[in-house]
Amino acid sequence: MAATPNPAQNATRGTRRRFREYWARITEGQQMDQMWAQFKSEAKASYGLYSNDVDWDAIKREEKRWKRPLLAAWALFQALLMKLSPARRVLLLVAVILIMIDPGIQGRHGESSFQLGWIGVLILFLLLALELADRVTMKRDLEIAREIQQWLVPDHAPLVSGMDIAFATRPQNTVAGDYYDAFFRPAAAESAGTAPLVVVVADVAGKSVPAALLMATFQASLRALSATPATLGEIVIGLDRYTRAHSLEGRRFTTAFLAEINTGTREMRYVNAGHNDPILRRASGGIERLPIGGPPFGVPLFTDDEISYPAGRIELRRGDLLFIFTDGVVEAANESGREYGEARLLACLLAAAPETAAETLKRVMADVNQFVGQVRQHDDITCLVLRVDM
Repeated sequence: MAATPNPAQNATRGTRRRFREYWARITEGQQMDQMWAQFKSEAKASYGLYSNDVDWDAIKREEKRWKRPLLAAWALFQALLMKLSPARRVLLLVAVILIMIDPGIQGRHGESSFQLGWIGVLILFLLLALELADRVTMKRDLEIAREIQQWLVPDHAPLVSGMDIAFATRPQNTVAGDYYDAFFRPAAAESAGTAPLVVVVADVAGKSVPAALLMATFQASLRALSATPATLGEIVIGLDRYTRAHSLEGRRFTTAFLAEINTGTREMRYVNAGHNDPILRRASGGIERLPIGGPPFGVPLFTDDEISYPAGRIELRRGDLLFIFTDGVVEAANESGREYGEARLLACLLAAAPETAAETLKRVMADVNQFVGQVRQHDDITCLVLRVDM
């Protein structure tokens, strides 16, 4: 007969169970190696944020080598300090001074004593709480912005007879400057009633909220122009004019790949505006790139002439695979700083067996994730896959 656990054993088990539940909630189920890799990645990104404000050349010019680490530490502290509001800068300085004046947190003979160092520690915790409150508020606003941004891109691809389309995006931050879309536009008079399919992938220079706002205006402009009888060339010119007018003197240019597909004949006309050349893998295994077009939208003009955007023309055939992507895919870097690269992407696409567009997309994203590991993503990643079935 099994012995009945005594109250002390039950209490110990209950304490262990509550601790495991609390630990699982804190770590969200991650293992120690995962959390350590994530911490290193975040620490590296934070160091980069502060080190960009440091004049490293001035530090290197210091003749006395032993002073260089001290100057570097002081410069990094100054960079951190200037990221705070004026009031918080003063609080941080006061906290550091108090801890330096009276660093001990215990009195004589180990007895606890409320010294100046304790006040400095409490001020640091207060600053941490204030910064966390700001971050939570900002994150909430960004989540709302992300929901709005998700309304601007399709949840699922349009149903196209004989074609299979899939797309995915992964922002570097909560919101992204990448844009993808696939939609039917009104049929032209000469097309015998066949509504052409518009496919687009674009990348606004920059990241986070500024790029996301410009992405929203780009989406609105494209949709408005596509609803008119304008040709693809006229749409491209209109997009360039609008983007150039809102590009902040070229600092916010946009690369884009736009294609218009006749779903009846499978003929595709496209314009590449400074974007990564999409990959067209033919059913035979051959690889074609699609470079025809012009510079990114929004590049400043030094003459009164419009920028010319010639259109390319190809025929999609049964078994072909079109892969459109932003530079975040090929520039994804691992811990050693090596980039994923187009060679690896091409190898991944060539190795893909006959499968759905969603399966190809999943294969590529998994390959990128495996290559990068736990390194923090430094750019938005967007892919669109179009496979011709018949």
